Amino acid sequence: LLLSSVDAIRARPSQEEENMLAGRPYNPGKCDILQSKLQLSKKLCAEINKLDGLPSSRDKWCRKLFGKWTTGYVEPPFYADYGCHTEVGDNFYCNHGCVILDCGKVTIGNNVFLAPYVGIYAATHPLDSKARLDYELGSPIVIGDDVWIGANATICPGVTIGSRVVVAAGAVVAKDVPDGVLVAGVPAKVIKQIT
Repeated sequence: LLLSSVDAIRARPSQEEENMLAGRPYNPGKCDILQSKLQLSKKLCAEINKLDGLPSSRDKWCRKLFGKWTTGYVEPPFYADYGCHTEVGDNFYCNHGCVILDCGKVTIGNNVFLAPYVGIYAATHPLDSKARLDYELGSPIVIGDDVWIGANATICPGVTIGSRVVVAAGAVVAKDVPDGVLVAGVPAKVIKQIT
C-alpha cells in the first residue's frame, strides 16, 4: 500500500457518501468510490494489525486511517469501516479487538480508553426487510472527554456519550449518556453519578 495514494482515494467525492454522512439512505454496493474507500480502510487496518512494537510504528498508519489522529495507541487487531469518518482526540487508547463502523461520523474526545472488543457502530439498517436490501443508514456517534468504555460494550448509532463517563463491560448504549455517570446493563442505564 502506497501512503501517497491514500489522500487521493479519500478526496474523491460521491453522492452516496454525502448521503451516508447526512443520515440519508445510501447503497455502498452501488458506488465504486465508496467501495474503494472501504477497501482502502481494510488495507490500512491490515497494516496497523501486522505491526509490533512501539506506538510510533502504528502512528503513521493511524494518521492515514483516521479522519483526525493526534496521540494514542491502537492494539491489534483493530477494524474500521472507513476510518476517515472517525476523529480521535489526544491520548486515545484502543485495546485488542475493537471495531468502529463509521458510516456516520464518529467523534471521540480526549483521554478516551476502549477496553477489549468494544464496538462503536454508527451503521444501521431499515427495519423493513425489502428496504434493507436496497440501502443502509448511518447515524453519528459522539464520545466526550475522559471516557472509559469497558470490555465488550456496544455503542449504538446516534448516541452521544458525555464527558467523564464510565461504560461498564458488556453494556449496550442505545440512548444518550449525560456527563459524569457510570452506565451499565442491556440496555445501559445510569447506575450512579461519579463526578
